[in-house]
Amino acid sequence: MVTLEKIAHLAEECRFDSSGPAQGALQAGIDEVDVEKLRCLGEGTRHDVCASTYSPRETPLPGICHAFTQDGRCVSLFKTLFTNHCSHQCSYCSNAAVCSNKSRAFSYTPKELARITISLYRSNYIEGLFLSSGAGRDEEHTTEKMLETVRLLRQKFAFSGYIHLKVLPGSSRDHIQEAAKLADRVSINLEAASASHMNEICATKNYENDILQRQRYIRDILSGSSRNRKSILPAGQTTQLIVGACGESDEEIFQRVLYEYREIGVKRAYYSAFSPQSGTPFERKTAQPLWREHRLYQMDWLYRIYHFQADEISHAFDENGFLCNADPKMAIAREAMDRPLDPNTATLQELLRVPGIGPRSAQRIVALRKRRPIVAKAELAAMGIRIKRAAPFLKINGWRDTTLEMWQA
Repeated sequence: MVTLEKIAHLAEECRFDSSGPAQGALQAGIDEVDVEKLRCLGEGTRHDVCASTYSPRETPLPGICHAFTQDGRCVSLFKTLFTNHCSHQCSYCSNAAVCSNKSRAFSYTPKELARITISLYRSNYIEGLFLSSGAGRDEEHTTEKMLETVRLLRQKFAFSGYIHLKVLPGSSRDHIQEAAKLADRVSINLEAASASHMNEICATKNYENDILQRQRYIRDILSGSSRNRKSILPAGQTTQLIVGACGESDEEIFQRVLYEYREIGVKRAYYSAFSPQSGTPFERKTAQPLWREHRLYQMDWLYRIYHFQADEISHAFDENGFLCNADPKMAIAREAMDRPLDPNTATLQELLRVPGIGPRSAQRIVALRKRRPIVAKAELAAMGIRIKRAAPFLKINGWRDTTLEMWQA
């Protein structure tokens, strides 16, 4: 992680050294930008997740971060708010109107933000922009300024890098349509698993109209583009939820995510474990463990990549709808698999149900058994299978491993 404050100071210190156009471009972009503004607006994005795994909090989030594009490439992004001023009353957010000790309000101008972004891009610090924002005094005005920034980048500076643009709750369909044409990916944060939980988090957002309806706008724009064979928004739309801010169960969160995948067509859901912020109404609430966020990502992976069915996944939740801090695939296998599988005859989908076997190793098993039977665990281990996890669920050459759990009633 590279902080923008560090970049700004280093650029200032080397102002007398000439190393070509890239250094000059960076200096030109930095000179007119207040370092405190860079820091505050970078730090303001700590609630927005753009990584494809759970987000550890040990490292500082503001500055330049890493994310993954739709084709799997890891890219460095300039991750910032357009403004940290916000009229909404989100009880967990340090930028919200209800926060008693929020930072001084800052805002970029479109020209200013475009200049610093293109400077970082031309100096090879970044490959793209992740642009979020507080609502300001008016979502439509702020959205227009964000779009103006992206228009400057695309049209004036010929910026061809990756852009992830956050859609503000309540944005107009016209603004969303333009965002879809200019960005590679757009997203609007669900934040909560239901309207009732949203009411606990924020009294100024309408879950159905401000969020779900805007997601449907994006879905319909993408659907129309597909029918007309227009290439817009190649990375689609994503969303994000705050985990545990209102006592909601993991099952409630995951049922909402299933709806998002099936009905809204989001490409990815991101999860952010609730962490209380000083000065907010939720500052005395208990922070949620990061493992809860991690386990939800594992469940998400089982659904999207392993193609587990919803009724299978339900085996991982306890009677109260929560996950334990253990591999959910193992919990599902213990409940759902009533017999060991023979790797020589099991289908690809059956193999994927075995802990320790992933999509690649399952394909390797299928490829190998076409040539000869698999007769030993060592052959599976050689294919990258985590044999200690997989062995109790497999029958190899007529033999299977047993554990004490299997003998218990």
